[in-house]
Amino acid sequence: MPAEPENRGTPSTSDELEREVSRRRTFAIISHPDAGKTTLTEKLLLYAGAIELAGAVRGRAARRHATSDWMELEQQRGISITSAALEFELQGRRVSLLDTPGHMDFSEDTYRALIAADSVVMVIDAANGVEDQTRKLFEVCRRHRLPILTFVNKFDRPARDPLALLDDVERTLGIAAAPVNWPIGSAASFRGVYDLRHQTLHRYEREAQGQHRAPETLSSLDDPEARELLGENVYAHFRESLDVIIHAGTSFDVDEYRAGRQTPVFFGSALTNFGLEPFLQALVELAPAPPPRLSDDGVVAPTDERVTGFVFKIQANMDPRHRDRVAFVRLCSGRFTKDMVLSNSRVGKALRASRAYRFFGRDRETISVAYAGDIIGLVNPGHFAIGDTLHAGA
Repeated sequence: MPAEPENRGTPSTSDELEREVSRRRTFAIISHPDAGKTTLTEKLLLYAGAIELAGAVRGRAARRHATSDWMELEQQRGISITSAALEFELQGRRVSLLDTPGHMDFSEDTYRALIAADSVVMVIDAANGVEDQTRKLFEVCRRHRLPILTFVNKFDRPARDPLALLDDVERTLGIAAAPVNWPIGSAASFRGVYDLRHQTLHRYEREAQGQHRAPETLSSLDDPEARELLGENVYAHFRESLDVIIHAGTSFDVDEYRAGRQTPVFFGSALTNFGLEPFLQALVELAPAPPPRLSDDGVVAPTDERVTGFVFKIQANMDPRHRDRVAFVRLCSGRFTKDMVLSNSRVGKALRASRAYRFFGRDRETISVAYAGDIIGLVNPGHFAIGDTLHAGA
């Protein structure tokens, strides 16, 4: 009696793969040095419930170092040097956040991380607008057609006029800027943001040290209480600029965003929590799931059952207890399982992936399964190099 053919791609397996891939969101954060990228990263993790205490880079000496800035040199200098992978669950999504270096001395690591991302958050200092390093990193994103969400940070400090900031983004970067919320005041008179999509006013109150979630109250813009809460001068200037945006500004279009022709713009302050929760909600809602990717064998869809991926980073001495080297792999298709045999296209060799990890900064967790869109770590005893393409099977 002939042997029955091997069962490949049962409906349940295919359904599981499609469901899990649709949950994945993998994005990187870019900025010029000191624009507040690492603080924004920590506060997003705080709001997502992934951490319990946000430690800003410029905080008190007693605070712990930022979650993503884990190397000794990073802690000494207060800048992000390596691309930390931070993975967590949020509202039914599996999010992989790549906190990339903002300092220009370490831009090569950022370029590699951007290749592993499906979308990008661009952080801009409200006082300085688009700066040189941001422009360079934006061009990398443009070449890879990555959708970009923009967060204009530090509106709790003296800032440029928001209309001028939008114009700066469009003129300097050559991309349409569509405000999703609009700032109410700035510096000492900063009162919060107005959500243009939902027509709601988000008022935030400063909290000591900016370590915990700030309380939030919502009201209609036409509520008589709004004028009293904001103050007459702040309210009048805000309504004037808001009218300009409503009648002459670029309207947000999700298809234009995902095509890389438009960037949704959010205003706020990472340090004092202003505007962060709506931004995080929009990020989860708007950021795309893993798209098809071009490989040596043609276009690979994330729901293809054959496991494929590529090495975008190799990091030594992540664990002080072991002198290991970890290859960071972006999975492009399929369902990875522990002990799977992976082949390296560059050298034509196969090895068994007996130890695979997911990361949260320096912390690692052994995993038995992962899907397209995930960032996994494989212990690398010299078998991998940056840029290597991996696939299942010998």
